[in-house]
Amino acid sequence: MRGPYFIQFYTLSNWSLWAKIMHMEWGIAGHEWAVDLLREHVAQDRMRHAYLFTGSQGVGRRTLALRLAQALNCDQPPASGLPCLKCRSCEKIEHMTHPDLAIVEAERIGGTLKVDQVRELQRSLTLTPYEARYRVAILLRFEEAHPSAANALLKTLEEPPPKVILILTASSVEDLLPTVVSRCEVLRLRSLALNEVSQWLEDDWDIGSEEAGLLAHISSGIPGYALRLHKEPELMEKRAVWLEDHQRLISSGRVDRFAYIAPLIFTKNPSKTRTELRDRFLIWISLWRDVLHKAIGTSAPISNLDHAEVIAGLVEAFGEDNARSMVSALQRTLILIDKNVNARLAAEVLMLDLPYRKIDPPAGETHFQGQTG
Repeated sequence: MRGPYFIQFYTLSNWSLWAKIMHMEWGIAGHEWAVDLLREHVAQDRMRHAYLFTGSQGVGRRTLALRLAQALNCDQPPASGLPCLKCRSCEKIEHMTHPDLAIVEAERIGGTLKVDQVRELQRSLTLTPYEARYRVAILLRFEEAHPSAANALLKTLEEPPPKVILILTASSVEDLLPTVVSRCEVLRLRSLALNEVSQWLEDDWDIGSEEAGLLAHISSGIPGYALRLHKEPELMEKRAVWLEDHQRLISSGRVDRFAYIAPLIFTKNPSKTRTELRDRFLIWISLWRDVLHKAIGTSAPISNLDHAEVIAGLVEAFGEDNARSMVSALQRTLILIDKNVNARLAAEVLMLDLPYRKIDPPAGETHFQGQTG
């Protein structure tokens, strides 16, 4: 039943204020337009059978999917299309333990979502909801789906069982089969403004303004990544080591570069190897993008705000062409690693692609020692 809470909001004359309040009730950083659209779908009972949320990892795709599931199945909604986030159903969905919520994803980031997982999901979706109004299936990082898995889902996307909502997340529509995309309502989530992320970290997570500003820059406006960096200080420590390693590598010879990469690629765990390389190279690519922006002279803010002097030195030493080449080389290497191409070969080729800048070593130090952090 709609009470005074509902009436109070609808008597607001300023629609932008109304939308902002609704967005706050969903508890999401940014993406007001997406929250407003989905809230309207729930409130007016105009749900699509399938949604696709695209954007960078950490931008809020999974959170938005969970909030939609909560809005659909909340036991005590304060207003139409609003989840209370406190009832038994909302809490179960938040912790992903609700019997009518299915989360399907590859075993690891960069892994493969298998056709057997999709078929098992399809069997469960034929059952009527156990205690909620809708069964909701969230398929995370669907770009990792094996082609057979993506094709297996097509029939369900085309003719879903009643009271079933499918929500897919992916990095971009280009990473998915056109037949999958065409059967979904697509919401493209973008990175937020840096000041928006910074303010969210200060207001919602009580983080100091200086740290919040730095995290907003490092995350390039991706709130989930910014928050993770705050909650896991070891990630910031690794980042610092990897950026220092990079500085040493560009003034090291081929032998020392291969000595650096050897401990990472000669392991008995290919999955761990790919994760280690991928995380490291993502940090390096953010640095070279900063170098490229500065070399071109764009007004785009740099991500590695705490390494402004290093970036300026790289601009002076290598310029625009080398920066552009390194961004391309790192992107190519990441694609090869994600596609399970020989990680050793990809990493060694990248070591050869790194530009060289001669720097006189400190007294007593002559070679890079292969520190890996």
